[in-house]
Amino acid sequence: MKPFFLLAVLLMPLLSPAQTSRYERSKGTETATYDEIIDWYRQLDRQYEEAKLLEIGPTDTDKPLHLFLVSAEKTFTPNPARLTVLINNGIHPGEPEGIDATMLWMRDMLKSGQLPKNVLLAIVPVYNIGGMLNRGVSRPNQNGPVAYGFRGNARNFDLNRDFIKTDAQESRTWQRMFRTYQPHVLIDNHTSNGADYQHIMTYFPTQKDKLHPQVSQYMTRTLQPELDRALTKRGFEPVPYVNNFSDTPESGIEGFNDAPRYSSGYAALFNCMGFVVELHMLKDYPSRVKGTLAFMEEALRLVQRDAAAIVANKRKADEAIAGQRTFPLTWKLDKTGVDSIKFNGYAAGYKPSEVSGSKRLWYDRTAPFTKNIPFWNNFVPAIEVEKPSAYVIPQGWKEVIERLERNGVRVQRLAKDTVLTVEAYFIEDYKTATRPYEGHYPHTGVQVRKERREIAFYKNDVMVPVGQPANRYIVETLEPQGVDSFFAWNFFDSILSQKEHFSAYVFEDVAAELLRKTPTLRQKLEDRKKADKAFAADGAAQLEFVYRNSPYYEPTHNRYPVFRMP
Repeated sequence: MKPFFLLAVLLMPLLSPAQTSRYERSKGTETATYDEIIDWYRQLDRQYEEAKLLEIGPTDTDKPLHLFLVSAEKTFTPNPARLTVLINNGIHPGEPEGIDATMLWMRDMLKSGQLPKNVLLAIVPVYNIGGMLNRGVSRPNQNGPVAYGFRGNARNFDLNRDFIKTDAQESRTWQRMFRTYQPHVLIDNHTSNGADYQHIMTYFPTQKDKLHPQVSQYMTRTLQPELDRALTKRGFEPVPYVNNFSDTPESGIEGFNDAPRYSSGYAALFNCMGFVVELHMLKDYPSRVKGTLAFMEEALRLVQRDAAAIVANKRKADEAIAGQRTFPLTWKLDKTGVDSIKFNGYAAGYKPSEVSGSKRLWYDRTAPFTKNIPFWNNFVPAIEVEKPSAYVIPQGWKEVIERLERNGVRVQRLAKDTVLTVEAYFIEDYKTATRPYEGHYPHTGVQVRKERREIAFYKNDVMVPVGQPANRYIVETLEPQGVDSFFAWNFFDSILSQKEHFSAYVFEDVAAELLRKTPTLRQKLEDRKKADKAFAADGAAQLEFVYRNSPYYEPTHNRYPVFRMP
């Protein structure tokens, strides 16, 4: 064989377009491996000028996170004035239909040349690389494929709980990418769990009441109704994600309260419409891949048509949020209003368990039904806060400051030491999880009191103006009562323990002298004793009371170290 001919043969796999995937070769029983996925997109990059595969940053493995860009105009530079659609695959690699569907979609789209005009498609081929490499059969309640990845990443984090705390390197890289490209639409592909029913397709959008009305109205009044009709026409009649029901779904289902820790909740902080696509776990794998592909195709068709309106809506929402004054921190379901939706289910019943003999739930697939069921999807703020003009953060809290900057928050460093009059929060009460959740012991039920104080700050402490398009991210992470605030995720736990105290036998004399010299403190003590019999009988509690109302009590105990400028 001649040398030049041998070289040509060796280069053929690199120069030819991707042909068939593991999914296709196995007739829908298998899903691609990590190496096959990346090789697939590399080949498309080599073959088509309209495609580009990027390495965008580190992960918790030795492999980088990739982003695959498609542009009919061959322009891949981020541009908020151009519609950007972000497809996220493999956040849970055991739910791989998005991976396989997107591989086929990109191959066929590029091969046909039928690319969306004036749209940047940004695709994460596989997000959770560590989980992708941990291939096995860990999901017994799922109908195929024969082997797949694992939910946890290389450090066993669930990345769909990590969009605020960002413990994982994947999450940090993903955030930088998200804020660089500023997508208008996010599609995050998953597989459902839970009840059995006839529907193959379920999904939930970013919770409508959390989106700015400028974006939410288009999503709920135009995009979703047309998308649902198109999917039904293609044989994938959708139903809202079957979530939070009592007993069985026909009793009614609730909308998903997607906090910022989730992909769609995080997207909402930046006025991006998010769609979490959940194909039913018990349907065969080819049907789930085809359903995911149908969702992406129909969603892209509609948003491309309405690109100008979507871009304008996000721009107006960003401008409005920069000037917004009141921000919700937590939300609750409002059951006073209810919708009725068509649901195709199976009759459910109970029978003895062959394992335990106890009563167990089962669904009878020989008894399908169609009926209208209640759907509660109206959420209202439970806690709201007026924004300050700015927050001030001492420079020592580097982990928090880094997260703000990574999310595109504009910060300013103090040029010199200064004393500022600020509003300081004191943590009055909170509950803490008794078991770890995603590497943390989150706080809930946070109660605060607010006092105006003069605080000394120092050169290079950080000022965060609250007049930015990122205002929602700023307020919801820095206000301690936010459901996914940095306080909730334990970033400030060191303030919750005292560093100094007293020896009782010494402080007894000091306290007595304080009471003699401070009539107001003595009166305060007497009033407390009269109001609380248990306190009146507890000498140690009274001594602690005097200490906490004395100059010796450390002023930083329970004082939240993010301060509000009036």
